[in-house]
Amino acid sequence: MTLQPQSLPPAHPPVRTGRIGVLLVNLGTPDAPDTPSVRRYLAEFLSDRRVVEIPPIAWQPILRGVILTTRPKKSAHAYQQVWTEAGSPLAAITADQASRLQQALGDAVQVAWAMRYGRPAIAAELQRLHDAGCERILLAPMYPQYCAATTATVVDKAADKLRTMRWQPALRTLPPYHDDPLYIDALAQDLGRQLDALEFVPEVLLLSFHGMPQRTLELGDPYHCHCRKTARLLEAALARPALRCVTTFQSRFGRAKWLEPATDNVLAAEGKAGTRRLAIAAPGFAADCLETLEELAIRGREQFMAAGGEQFHALDCLNAGSPGMAMLEALVRRELSGWL
Repeated sequence: MTLQPQSLPPAHPPVRTGRIGVLLVNLGTPDAPDTPSVRRYLAEFLSDRRVVEIPPIAWQPILRGVILTTRPKKSAHAYQQVWTEAGSPLAAITADQASRLQQALGDAVQVAWAMRYGRPAIAAELQRLHDAGCERILLAPMYPQYCAATTATVVDKAADKLRTMRWQPALRTLPPYHDDPLYIDALAQDLGRQLDALEFVPEVLLLSFHGMPQRTLELGDPYHCHCRKTARLLEAALARPALRCVTTFQSRFGRAKWLEPATDNVLAAEGKAGTRRLAIAAPGFAADCLETLEELAIRGREQFMAAGGEQFHALDCLNAGSPGMAMLEALVRRELSGWL
C-alpha cells in the first residue's frame, strides 16, 4: 500500500509500506563463462571468511598469487560446458523458482531472488523489496542442510545490509529443512519418477552432497549430520530394497582433509568393483548448477566409465518441477504464518 498524501506532513514524499517479501537466495554464479568473470566470482567467493577459515594474512597471498591466476581459466571452461541461452543454469532455475513461487503466493507477497556471490546481490534485492513497501521479509537460503559456509553467510550478508539501513524491515530466516517430511517426500517422488524413466535399472544410487572440510564437523557444524540424515530418510522413502544407496561428498578443494567418502573416489571404486549400472543424485542442491551438470553429469560419467562402468545417469535436482515447488510453497507459507 502507499500512504495517501493527505496523511503526510507537507512536502513529505510518498511512502510505500505494509507489504511482505520473500527473498530466495542461492550460492552464486559468474556473470559469464569467461576467465575475467570467473575470476571476479571466485575472488568474492573465496574471500568469504565463512568459506575459507584461514586468517586473511595467510590466505590472501595464496588466493591472489596462485589460485586466481590459475583456477579461473579451468573453471571458465567448465562453465562453458553447461552455460545455456538463458545464461547460468543456477541463475535461470532460481529465477524460475521465484517466478513460480510468486504465481503460487499471489499479490499478498512479493518474491525476489538473489545470489550470495555475484548478481543479483542480496543487498540490492533487500533494498528493492523494502523500497516496494515490504516491511516484513522472509530470507530463504536455498540450502536444505545447514552449514556455516552456506546458510550462515547468507544471514551475515543480509545483516551487513541491515546495518546500513535507517528503516529496517523485520526479517525472518527459513530454517534448514534436511529432515522435513515435505522435503523428503518431494525428493522421493521426483527421484523415483526419474529412476522409473531410465532405460536401465541402476544397481547403485549415489547420493552426492557438496563437500566441506573435515574441520567443520570437528568445530561443531551440523552439516555432515544433516546430510547423513537426509540420505537415510530418503533411502527409506524410496523403498527400493534392490537399489543400494551410497552417500558421498563432492567438490574437494585444496589440501585439507574433507568429508568422506569422496564422490569421485567412490565412482572409480564402484566401477572397478564390478558395478555396471549407476545413477547419481544431488539432494543437497535446490537447483542444478556447475557442480551437478559438469562435475557429476560429465566428469562423473567419465570417471565411472573409465573404471569399467557401462551405464550411468545423473538425475536432475528438484529445480522448478512440481514436487519441488509444492514443497517450497508449503515451507514458505509455514514460515510466513502470522504475517499473511
